[in-house]
Amino acid sequence: MRYSEDHKAKTHQRIVDEAALRFRRDGVLATGLQPLMKALGLTHGGFYAHFKSKDDLVEQALQQSADQLKVGLNEVEQSPQPLQTLIKRYLSSAHCKAPGAGCPLPTISAELGQRGQPSPVTDQIVRDRLQMIASNLSGEDAEAQSALILSSMVGALVLSRSVADPELAEQLLSSARKLLLEQVEEA
Repeated sequence: MRYSEDHKAKTHQRIVDEAALRFRRDGVLATGLQPLMKALGLTHGGFYAHFKSKDDLVEQALQQSADQLKVGLNEVEQSPQPLQTLIKRYLSSAHCKAPGAGCPLPTISAELGQRGQPSPVTDQIVRDRLQMIASNLSGEDAEAQSALILSSMVGALVLSRSVADPELAEQLLSSARKLLLEQVEEA
């Protein structure tokens, strides 16, 4: 059976798409290559026709997540109050409940750091977020404030996803959201 010329490229993209979702939702270590390929109706052996290694796939999936985040950041930056919009969206119940479609930092950054394999793509995501936040703050300490805001958002999301009690999860999100919004209003 002959495949179209772009079949390999389309299959490659399907694998990256599925991996990006699963890495954000489940983490890198919890995402096995065999179940990933099986979910796409592909064989485990076929993986190596597309990628050198799982680490290669991780980098490509992270890059795709970063590209998707840029689209979302562009939307946020067009709003009348970009920083407030970012905080509200990031620390929302919807974002908490949909890790596969959200920011990869809460799931992936700790795992990559623990593995001793930080990614330049993670650096890019963090820098893009810090720059966006700092550009919407005034004052000499905008860089320090942006680091605090980003760290607080990611930390609150990680904690809210890690607790079984939905009320506690919402308390973590709403408290962080409220305090960060107050801080931004004062800045």
